[in-house]
Amino acid sequence: MKSLLTSMAALLFAGVATVALAADPTPAEVREFALDIFRPLPSTVPAVKDNPITPAKISLGKALFFDPRMSASGVFSCYSCHNLTTGGDDNLETSIGHGWQKGPRNAPTVFNAVFNTAQFWDGRADDLKAQAKGPVQAGVEMANTPDNVVATLKSMPQYIEWFEAAFPGEDDPVTFDNFAMAIEAFEATLITPAPFDSFLNGDDAALSEEALAGLNLFMDKGCASCHNGINVGGEGYYPFGLVEKPGADVLPENDMGRFAVTETADDSYVFRAGPLRNIALTAPYFHSGKVWDLKQAVEIMAVSQLGEEVTDDEANKIVAFLDSLTGRAPEVTLPILPAETDSTPRPSAQVVQ
Repeated sequence: MKSLLTSMAALLFAGVATVALAADPTPAEVREFALDIFRPLPSTVPAVKDNPITPAKISLGKALFFDPRMSASGVFSCYSCHNLTTGGDDNLETSIGHGWQKGPRNAPTVFNAVFNTAQFWDGRADDLKAQAKGPVQAGVEMANTPDNVVATLKSMPQYIEWFEAAFPGEDDPVTFDNFAMAIEAFEATLITPAPFDSFLNGDDAALSEEALAGLNLFMDKGCASCHNGINVGGEGYYPFGLVEKPGADVLPENDMGRFAVTETADDSYVFRAGPLRNIALTAPYFHSGKVWDLKQAVEIMAVSQLGEEVTDDEANKIVAFLDSLTGRAPEVTLPILPAETDSTPRPSAQVVQ
């Protein structure tokens, strides 16, 4: 059975790794192969579907991203789980939310998330504006309601002015949909150009010798079959444990991944391939958040997805390549948020069972 699964994995990887590089390739040779698999980040803010991005919308979205009053308790904001100073996540196994409840999955990074095909580990949100609505309403996260969010925003004249500037010409711009669109506009600016992008753009010296060897291994062994594209992942769904299923400590049996979205048996334990940009900053790893060491995560993926064990030297080189995906975070000035008024809904810490 294992040999059959290994063959299946090889077929899966064949769509990406179709050319074998020389034993000691030059940077130019590695780049030529890499450009068939990866793409560098753009130099400008990308466009997003059905949501023209403007400075006013970005400014509003930034305020909403940092505002804890968007939660029922007044304690949690988007920033709580997506800390821009620690790699765009919270560096916890799973996040802490309303009433100090522990969430079910590890928080993905918000950096470069605009390039993911879909959001969340199971892809249940098509884009960032859909994603922005989820945690606000989740009882284990921000535990709020759309109506209460809108009431909170409309209670503060400054927010009304900002919504009118961001969504000009609308009779009633302060809506939950526009709330989500503004957050999406801000998050689309959270792009982190890295040494890997410089390499893809032609700089032979951007990667160390070890990182270059690691990139070569990453492609040659088939890692890039799932972790490819502009975000080095985030573009497809794959079973975790394609060749050898990890233990329950890494792959909890009660989290069946995309099956919860599609209710299709083939999607059991299927997850969106994690985007690997800034991966060195975002431990712990996997949807379960059970692995804290990046080298160990590489070794687990080699066995479970590729059906082989990488040597210690190979693992170190792949980690060196992954380190080259650590990018330069954008400078974000903390917003001064609008003041509350007598009509602003009061916070509630009550947990509804």
